[in-house]
Amino acid sequence: MGLTDHKPRGILRLLLRAPIWLYRAGLGWLFGRRLLYVAHRGRRTGARREVVVEVVDYRPDVPEVVVVAAWGKNPDWYRNLQASPALEIRLGRQRWTSPEHRRLEPAEVLEVLHNYQRKHPRAWKRLAPLLGFPTDPDDPRWPDVAAGVRSLAFRPNQPGSRS
Repeated sequence: MGLTDHKPRGILRLLLRAPIWLYRAGLGWLFGRRLLYVAHRGRRTGARREVVVEVVDYRPDVPEVVVVAAWGKNPDWYRNLQASPALEIRLGRQRWTSPEHRRLEPAEVLEVLHNYQRKHPRAWKRLAPLLGFPTDPDDPRWPDVAAGVRSLAFRPNQPGSRS
């Protein structure tokens, strides 16, 4: 069983949740565009939940932020967002209330992951083995890996549209 196959616990959980406290304190700008704060509702309790996830792609022209569900095959925050839309997201100094989100298709996930690999080679070298991703962009397993990755893209809510 790999490190990311289950929910983080103990000290690791505290470390991974530390950016939430910084976002709450108004210090999200420290992360630039690398970490995304997501506030959402629990699918069973309806309680407000928060998570900070790494940004794998940011498209300022759209604008759109892409994240990958990495801890466990189906993390709680991802399942909560399938049940109801996000309440807000924060990226650096930006804050979008009631953002729209969509799931990415496998071909788009593959493109996003390859772009991330090119932009952040050192981070990729450390993260890829933990996440079960091939380190070589020419690895023939890539399409199968991309098909199993759960990924969401967030955009600001446009007037007249639904999340």
